[in-house]
Amino acid sequence: MLKHCVFLSLRSPADMAAIDEAMDLLQGLVEKIDGMTGFACGPNRDFENKSSDYPFGFVVDFTNREAHLAYERHEDHLKAGTLLVAACRGGHEGIFVADLDCG
Repeated sequence: MLKHCVFLSLRSPADMAAIDEAMDLLQGLVEKIDGMTGFACGPNRDFENKSSDYPFGFVVDFTNREAHLAYERHEDHLKAGTLLVAACRGGHEGIFVADLDCG
């Protein structure tokens, strides 16, 4: 299983409307992509005070790399990515991604 973990450094709180639209697009992919088994998003509570630059994030679960590749190519993911880049500090530089191989 792969966990695609994404954290966003937003330009301003006003950018949350674009984030909400992007999250809706990504959530909808669970029903459209075989092997995309879960999606969760929300504010980063940063209880350990280590990631305050990234106040929001999301995690996507995939059964395998092939499902992840289908997600990367899907038009809804591409549209969501455009929204996220526009809303993040420094564009794509304001997006931290970690893909965890969970066996």
